[in-house]
Amino acid sequence: MWFMRQAGRSLPEYREVRRGVGMLESCLRPALAAEITLQPVRRHGVDAAIFFSDIVVPLRLAGVGVDIKAGVGPVMDQPYRTADDVARLVERELDDAALSPIREAVALTVAGLDELSAGRDPHGSPGSDNSVGVGAVPLIGFGGAPFTLAAYLVEGRPSRDHLAARTLMHADPDTWRRLTEWTAELTGRFLCAQVLAGASAVQLFDSWAGSLSLADYQAHVAPSSARALTHVADLPVPGIHFGTGTGHLLAAMRDVPRAAGLVHSAVGVDYRTPLDEAAAALGADVPVQGNVDPALLAAPWEVLEAHVRDVVARGRAAPGHVLNLGHGVPPDTDPAVLTRVARLVHSL
Repeated sequence: MWFMRQAGRSLPEYREVRRGVGMLESCLRPALAAEITLQPVRRHGVDAAIFFSDIVVPLRLAGVGVDIKAGVGPVMDQPYRTADDVARLVERELDDAALSPIREAVALTVAGLDELSAGRDPHGSPGSDNSVGVGAVPLIGFGGAPFTLAAYLVEGRPSRDHLAARTLMHADPDTWRRLTEWTAELTGRFLCAQVLAGASAVQLFDSWAGSLSLADYQAHVAPSSARALTHVADLPVPGIHFGTGTGHLLAAMRDVPRAAGLVHSAVGVDYRTPLDEAAAALGADVPVQGNVDPALLAAPWEVLEAHVRDVVARGRAAPGHVLNLGHGVPPDTDPAVLTRVARLVHSL
């Protein structure tokens, strides 16, 4: 088990080390990014760390004008909505030197995780009884799916319905293809750098895929996501493919890592789809990840405990289950609740 967005504003130690440092800057300071990644592993005893970063970091490293504004999210220097906009954009390259801070941060994190693992009590620590071996804490690499990156670029900022992105997808499919092939290359190189530096798995986040129909996803999005994952297909790592609002896309999302050549992969399921229903849609050979409702982290313990137990029970319908949230940790979550959930799950 681990928690999506487990490193972040819910932790007082995170707020302390981030004081006065912008979000993207903190992602690109290797020692700081490593420390933030390690914080929830120390506190909660989870079974995996997720690399602290942001899906727009590869855009910044490729020279795109992007910032993360408090209370808004990623904001671009301009919307990229025409063929000329995209033509200028895709001339930018993410070169190997630009990825140096990422490689350094991952290496520092893996070294820190090794130290934490060596210090864990194999008989008593919350994270000792886990599927990756007693005491072992792997690092999961992080990357944004090409569609979600493209949607931010076209919209210029966060959007509820991604109308401009979906319009470009249909009005000018060639330009849309050029854009998503370019974002796939950025994400693929970003993920590959993390794995080569020591990450043990990768998760592809498609935050906005739920806004698409199944037909649009299969025709205009799945190929670019597979293209991104081909960058790590020859490396000995499993993959996790996650999106929000994607209950109708689960089987198509399952097929993306397979198309990329990943031998082992799981599908992340958000809180809207019960895991037994997801397992039935995915087939008997697909592990699942999820899907505790983040809203219940603020509910009375007896309500949350019953929900976690139900999620675990439903997860037994799949051949493997990584217990997680069905989306990220809300910033106002009491960290003690997350620790209590981790201990409950390990007790099961």
